[in-house]
Amino acid sequence: MTNKPDLGGNLGLSYFDLTTQIRVTGVMVQYYVSCKRELWFFAHGVNMNFEDDNILIGRLLHETSYSREKKNILIDDTISIDFVKARDGLVVFEVKKSQKLVEPAKYQLLYYLYYLKRMGVEAKGKMVFPQQRKSKSVSLTPDLESEIEAMLVDIRNIVSMDVPPLAKRKPHCRGCSYFDFCWV
Repeated sequence: MTNKPDLGGNLGLSYFDLTTQIRVTGVMVQYYVSCKRELWFFAHGVNMNFEDDNILIGRLLHETSYSREKKNILIDDTISIDFVKARDGLVVFEVKKSQKLVEPAKYQLLYYLYYLKRMGVEAKGKMVFPQQRKSKSVSLTPDLESEIEAMLVDIRNIVSMDVPPLAKRKPHCRGCSYFDFCWV
């Protein structure tokens, strides 16, 4: 693999470190589970979510919920944890607007737990949905850890591609901000 340009889009961050090892973020894991094509666009700086109403509502919800917590804990310029609490061990929280795409959010949180474990920090996870007053606990099992490791290899392969993967129609395509890139 040759050196890659800064592919961080509006953030000015590169998803490649100095050794050209692709730096995988939690958002990249979430996009991998929901849509590999969206992952590729995001990693290559094609960011269509900046004006998406659902994203803006989610950001507002994130800012206004759990106001007593220290939020947006950035680790290694790679993962950004919504907030943590120490109750019977460390609990990592991921705040989401709805349970619509719960599986991608779950894997994003599992990746955070995996990343922390690699740093020597054991933690449990909890997805919270403030508008619905619901939550879902998440734990990193050995099987899920192996699944995350396989995902990381596949994510790096997808991001390294010269063109995005072919579009695959999914139930959430209609509301996706990349819809026109795939289906028009």
